Amino acid sequence: MNPTETLAHRFQEKAEAVSAIVTRVGSARAALDYAVTLCEQKEACQLLVAGCEAPLSAPAETLCDTKQTKVIAAPGLPPDQLATLNELCAARGIQCTADHLRDHLAGIDIGLTYADFGIAETGTLVIDSSSEETRLATMISEIHIAVLPVSRLREASYDVETTLEGAMGQAPNYTAFITGASRTADIERVLALGVHGPLELHILILEDS
Repeated sequence: MNPTETLAHRFQEKAEAVSAIVTRVGSARAALDYAVTLCEQKEACQLLVAGCEAPLSAPAETLCDTKQTKVIAAPGLPPDQLATLNELCAARGIQCTADHLRDHLAGIDIGLTYADFGIAETGTLVIDSSSEETRLATMISEIHIAVLPVSRLREASYDVETTLEGAMGQAPNYTAFITGASRTADIERVLALGVHGPLELHILILEDS
């Protein structure tokens, strides 16, 4: 097994140990197809509005009757890939957006981003989240899909230290380290997923080298 394959294998093993779903993909198009298919198969996020059983004004009735369209948020995607994603989504009745994510805080089904690095030692993603749109896509979507080019795999966090130090020197900077799906045991020591972030984390290791 060559060094790259060794890193990829270790990363997948560690990421899956913390409930991430890891898949190898051969192209960016395959990653887009994966995202759209997953979105198509899941139930749409719904607005949960209290009081709909009571007599309401016309605008409130409209809100109660609203059924949200499925949404894929893909900030930072290269323009050609975003155009392809838009076409794939339109064909399936899915809304695709790359900005103004605050308008979709009630329900983003899929947040699709690229990872800057993957740390094989812990199965951790490193993502430059200085953009608010990227932060929202990775934190408030029901499912986060991160595309990780295999060339961006590193053995340990120390291997990205120099790069991160340079980025942190250019304020404002927000770098996220993501290991597995969101989880907490704060409530009566019962493990709960999705409380502080996505319910699922899918990592697509992209063969780019």
